[in-house]
Amino acid sequence: MKPTPPPTRRSRPTLLLAALAGALFVLLNAALPATAARPTGYGAQVPITHRAATPVDANGRLQVCGTRLCNQYGAPVQLRGMSTHGTQWYAQCLTDASLDALAHDWRADVLRVSTYVQEGGYETDPAHFTALADRLVRQASDRGLYVIVDWHMLDPGDPMTNLDRATRFFTDIASRHKDRVNVLYEIANEPSGVSWSRVKEYAERIIPVIRAADPDAPVLVGTRAWSSFGVSEGADESEVVNDPVDASNIMYTFHFYAASHRDEYLAALTRAADRIPVFVTEFGTQNYAGEGADDFAMSQRYLDLMARKKISWVNWNYSDDHRSGAVFTPGTCAADGPWTGTGSLKPAGVWIRDRIRTPDAFHSG
Repeated sequence: MKPTPPPTRRSRPTLLLAALAGALFVLLNAALPATAARPTGYGAQVPITHRAATPVDANGRLQVCGTRLCNQYGAPVQLRGMSTHGTQWYAQCLTDASLDALAHDWRADVLRVSTYVQEGGYETDPAHFTALADRLVRQASDRGLYVIVDWHMLDPGDPMTNLDRATRFFTDIASRHKDRVNVLYEIANEPSGVSWSRVKEYAERIIPVIRAADPDAPVLVGTRAWSSFGVSEGADESEVVNDPVDASNIMYTFHFYAASHRDEYLAALTRAADRIPVFVTEFGTQNYAGEGADDFAMSQRYLDLMARKKISWVNWNYSDDHRSGAVFTPGTCAADGPWTGTGSLKPAGVWIRDRIRTPDAFHSG
């Protein structure tokens, strides 16, 4: 749903009544763990420190339970976070400082690492792009984030075209990170121009490749018509519901861009989430190309639905691309920030940061 960017861009008491009481207060206060204040409503600007527990600390290894994503205690969770843009264009936006901001200022739960296959991506230098994805998985893991390893196939839209490359990539990545509990694998970004049976065939070829190295990680399966459950090509979610992939611990992906994908898409997501496990691994507040005016009202309708049904989501994208879908203003990455606060953010960045920063509802069961 995105065009290629040009390659050159991319309270303490005030009075102590007695010395003993004062000393006791200080001792007790020092013993309490540090907590991080969260905004109480959208748009709140509350100073924060590092959270007391990271998302991975709080939830451990994730698993699919019924139609939901659950934590190690079997409690449904909703992850919220950001996707990188193509790492062939915007690796300079993914620094220690910017990822610190994502984890601690934005208070995200998940980072989606998008490795494009074509368009100057993986096919041009497999070793380089595998190493880059590997580095980002490690950096996100060090910050207590979940990581989606995204095989960002786009054009050609038949995932089988890149089957051999996908096999090599996922073999390499899964073998390196098999002992981590925070990695999910997205095996086909946006299939298009092919039948669901073709996408399913691909999934049933690639999932065993991942399982051979990492048997317990959730796998995210793209759906046809740019991961719209077929809606963008005149179908709906029933083709997936009635003919699911023959594998366990998997979810199906749905992508939307709110200014283009209106009630028909929202209705399909609503129905699908009651029948199959769904993860929204990409969405934007703009049109299907990730540009143009933001439709925050329609976007909020989607977010409200996803909150009710605990559908995890990832927003596109954590870069300073010139399009309105990139959260940072152009030049931010070359200047290495500022990454925190809202001074370097476009309107879409301010909006999505506010919504990521609202409190998580993680439960230990």
